[in-house]
Amino acid sequence: MSEDLLNKAKSQVENIIDSIYSFREVSRTMFMETYTVIYEYLTTAMSRSTSAKRFKRHHNPYYASGITGGELYHHIQTYLEDKLNYICKDVHQMSDNDVLHLYEKNWKNYKNMCQKLDNVCNYVNRHWVEHELNAGSDIVDINELSQRIWKNNFFKPLFLRTAQACFNLISMHRNTDSFDDNKPIENDLYLYLNKDLIELMCSDVVNAAAIGSFETKFLQLAQDFYLKQNVSSFEPDQIFEYLTPISKYIHNEINLIMSYLPQKMSISKKLTNMVQDILIPQDIFIIIILENLKSIVQNENSQELTRLYKPISQIPKMKNELAKLIETHIYMKGMNAIKYVNEKITNDPQLYIETIIDVHKKYLKFAQDTFDGEQIFITALDKACGKLINNVTTEAGNSSITPSELLLRYCDVLLRKGTKTIAETDFEEKSNKIMIVFNYIEDKDIFERLYRNRLAKRLIGQLSDSDDHEKSMVIQLQHICGFEYTTKLERMLQDVDVSKTLTSDYEKYCENHHITDIVDFSIMVLTSNSWSFSEIPSLVIPVELKSTSNSFIDFYNHDHNGRKLLWLHQHSKGELQTSFTSQKYIFQVSTYQMAVLLLFNKSLTWTAEGLHDETQIKLDTLLQVISSLLKNKILACKNINTYNDFKHTDIQMNYVIHLSNDFKSKKIRLNLNVPLKSIEQKDISVDETINNDRRMVIQATIVRIMKARQILEYALLIQEVIQQLTPRFIPKIPVIKKTIDTLIEKEYLERQSDDKNTLKYLA
Repeated sequence: MSEDLLNKAKSQVENIIDSIYSFREVSRTMFMETYTVIYEYLTTAMSRSTSAKRFKRHHNPYYASGITGGELYHHIQTYLEDKLNYICKDVHQMSDNDVLHLYEKNWKNYKNMCQKLDNVCNYVNRHWVEHELNAGSDIVDINELSQRIWKNNFFKPLFLRTAQACFNLISMHRNTDSFDDNKPIENDLYLYLNKDLIELMCSDVVNAAAIGSFETKFLQLAQDFYLKQNVSSFEPDQIFEYLTPISKYIHNEINLIMSYLPQKMSISKKLTNMVQDILIPQDIFIIIILENLKSIVQNENSQELTRLYKPISQIPKMKNELAKLIETHIYMKGMNAIKYVNEKITNDPQLYIETIIDVHKKYLKFAQDTFDGEQIFITALDKACGKLINNVTTEAGNSSITPSELLLRYCDVLLRKGTKTIAETDFEEKSNKIMIVFNYIEDKDIFERLYRNRLAKRLIGQLSDSDDHEKSMVIQLQHICGFEYTTKLERMLQDVDVSKTLTSDYEKYCENHHITDIVDFSIMVLTSNSWSFSEIPSLVIPVELKSTSNSFIDFYNHDHNGRKLLWLHQHSKGELQTSFTSQKYIFQVSTYQMAVLLLFNKSLTWTAEGLHDETQIKLDTLLQVISSLLKNKILACKNINTYNDFKHTDIQMNYVIHLSNDFKSKKIRLNLNVPLKSIEQKDISVDETINNDRRMVIQATIVRIMKARQILEYALLIQEVIQQLTPRFIPKIPVIKKTIDTLIEKEYLERQSDDKNTLKYLA
C-alpha cells in the first residue's frame, strides 16, 4: 500500500513538472490529486519504517529523523537535476544569444514550476523537512532545493555564455538610434537582458569572482565605446553645446543600469565616473569650473545657469562642483553683508538677524528659481548659512560675541516689555526668522542655557511682554530640538502659573485665619532643578518681614508636606516709603537694600561692621549695597568726600553711615535696584559647566546606544554618537574617545577579546 502511494506521488509530481515545461496548464484537479496523494503517503503508518531507515542509511546520511518523506524528496531532487541536464545537453552547439534565449525561456518556466511545486509539496515541507531540520540535518524546503538545483545545474554552467550574450546585446544597443534617442530596449534585447539573470548572479556568494568579472567586462566595453565617441571640441563660449551630448550619454547609461541591473551591483558610480573622465578631460573640466561657471555664479546670472543646469544636472561631477561654487558664493556674500554692519551688531542684535535672514531669503529664492529647488543646492545654501552663522565671531571683525548670544539678545528684545506692543502677526514673523537662524546654530545646548538665564530674569522681574509669546517661543524650540530640550523651559513657565495660584490661595488663607500683621506681597515658588540659580545667599530677614515669611511657610507646608522652601533673596525686591524726608518718596529696592534701610528704623547711624553683623549679608555684596545707596544720596558717610569716584571696596568696616537728611528728588518713585556684580556673574556663567554637561550627555548617549546594540564596532559607535548629538552640539571626537575609555573603566563596556575594535555592553 505505502509503496503504491509513493510511486503514485512520484508520478504525479513528474506530471506537474513535465506539464509546466511543456507549456501545459496545471489544472486545479491535477494539483489537488497530487496534493492528496502526497498527503496520504505521508500520513500512513510508514513513520519510522524499515524502508525509511534503509533509505536514510543508503541514500542520504543527513536524513536524520527517520520520518517518512525522504524518498519523495530525493526523487524530486533527482528528477529536477535530470530535467535541467537534458535541456542543457545541446548548448555547446548553440550561439551565445541562443543560449541566453534558452536561459530566459526556461527560467520563466522554472520559476513558475518552483512556486507550484512548493505549494503542492507543502505537506512535505511541514511534515518531513521540519523534522529533518530539528534533527540537525542540512535539508532545505522544496522551493530552496529547486533554486539550488537551478544555480548548480543550469546557471553556473551557462554563466559565461549568458554574460557574453548580455555584453553583445548591450554593445549592440549602444550603437543603435534607440540609445541616442533614449528609447527603452525593445524586442530581442528586452527579452534577453532579463533582470532575473543578473539577480541570480548576485544572489550567490560563490559567484563573487564571476560577478566581479562581469563588472570588469561591462566597464571595459563601456570604456571602449566612449573612447571612440567624437565629442565636439570645447569652446569657452559654448559650454551648453559641449555638455549636452555628454549629459545625454550619462543619462542613457544610468537608465540602462537602473532598468536592467540590480542595485546590488555597485557599478553605477564606477560607470558614471569613467564616462565623465573620458568625455570631460581634467584640463577642460578645470576651465569650465574655475573660469566659466565661477564667473557666471559670481555674476548671479540666473538665466544662463538655468540653461546650463539642464546638461549639468546629468553630470554628477559637474553638478557637485557647481553646488560647491554656489555654497562659496553665498558664504562670501553673507560675510560681506555681516562685515558691513559688524560694528552695530553688538548693540543691535536685530540688525544681525535681519542681515542673515536677507541673505538666506535671497539665495533660497535664487536656488528655487534657478535650479527648481534641487536638493543639492538647498543643501549648499544650508552649509553656507551654517558656516556664516557659526563663524561670525572669528571672521567678522574683532567682536567676541557668539551667534548664540546675538540670537539670544534679539529674543530678549522681542519678548521683553518695551515702549511698543508687538502685534501678533509681527511677533509670528519675527519668531519665524529667529527659528531660521536657530536651525543653523551648532551649539544649541549653549543657547538653551543662555535662553534659560534670560527667561528667568524676564519671569522673575515680570518683564515679559506676553505670556503667550513666551510659551509660543518655547513650543517652536521644541519642534526643532525635541521635548527633552525644552523640558526645563516649560517647567519654568509652569512654575510662574502655579505661583500666581499660590499667591491667590495665600491671600484667602490669610483672610480665613485672620492674619493681618503681614505686608502685601506676591510669591514665586520655583522648582530648584529647572532654574539656573547659584548658591543660596545668607540674610537675616528683617523683623518687619518675618511674620509674613513665617505665615507663608506655614501655609505652604500645610499643603506640601516634605518640601523645603529656600528663599532666593538675591532675586527678591520690594518697595519702601520714606518717613525721614518732608516729601514722601517710594523706593523700589532689592531685598538686600531693604534689609539695610529698615535697620535705620532702629538707629539713625550704623557702622559698616554693624550693618554686616545685623544683616549677615556676604561682605562684598553688602558693600555694593551700601555703595549704591551712598551714590543715590539716600545714605551719607563723613569718611567719603565724593561719591562719584569711590569704589565699594574703599568702604572700611569702621566707617559711620547715616541717613541723608537733605535727600531730594524730582521723582516720587525711584528705582534703586541695580544688579550686583558678584551675583550677576554667577547666574550667567555658562562656560564653567558647559563642558561637564556635554561629557555627561555624551556618556548617556553612548550607554543608550550600546544598551540597544549590545555589540558595536568602535568607529561605528563614534559615528552614531556624532549623528545623534549634532542637532544639539558638535561633539569632539577626542572627547567621545575619552568618554568611551571612562565607561570601560567603570565596566559599562568592554572590548571583545578576539577583536579590540569591537565593544560590548556589560551593565
